[in-house]
Amino acid sequence: MGGRLAGKTAFVTAAAQGIGRAVALAFAREGAKVWATDLNEAKLAELKGTPGVEVRKLDVLKDADIVAVAREVGTPDILFNCAGFVHHGTIEECADKDWDFSMNLNVRSHYVVIRTFLPGMLAAGKGSIINVASVAGSIKGIANRFVYGTSKAAVIGMTKALAMDYVKRGIRVNAICPGTVDTPSLGDRINAFDDPEQARKDFIARQPMGRLATPDEMTGLAVYLASDESIFMTGQAVICDGGITI
Repeated sequence: MGGRLAGKTAFVTAAAQGIGRAVALAFAREGAKVWATDLNEAKLAELKGTPGVEVRKLDVLKDADIVAVAREVGTPDILFNCAGFVHHGTIEECADKDWDFSMNLNVRSHYVVIRTFLPGMLAAGKGSIINVASVAGSIKGIANRFVYGTSKAAVIGMTKALAMDYVKRGIRVNAICPGTVDTPSLGDRINAFDDPEQARKDFIARQPMGRLATPDEMTGLAVYLASDESIFMTGQAVICDGGITI
């Protein structure tokens, strides 16, 4: 199969829905063999039979599960770390359990996935690691995103640290920083408000383009960062936010 990622292997977390799913499908369309992983087996099963896609259940909060899947996958050319959770609230509304869960899923899972696959990538002398960060955090303060913004700022810091450490060894590390994307998880959060209709209007109102992004609108950037077209690019937090940071 031809395409911009022909001959490459990609490993994608949180691939059952939203950005992860859209990116997994885009990678496959561009010719990559994709390992699509997620904890949600039911949604993940919908990808079965898709050309170029292998699905595996994975709980990224369990180190042993990551190691076990990595043994089967081998060394990918592309790592796409998409697992994450958006906590709504200020520091006053962030209990210890909220902090721990958000930091473990949004930051530590990326660390463990990268740590697990990195030795093989270093041995191969190549690899593109792409982390999903956000404009919320070190790029812009967003209301009621205390621990989320903190965790995503950490992802950007992790991305730059890794890029610097391995820039001479063939490993590129970049981050995608989306604005508000209309994913199923966003829909769940909107429906949790007392007035979901107004909540959706509020999310749209903070987007200068007057609409939310679709998951597919994140895939062009992901494919670019995964491909050799971006071979001279590393350590970057690339913003794709519909103008929030203008």
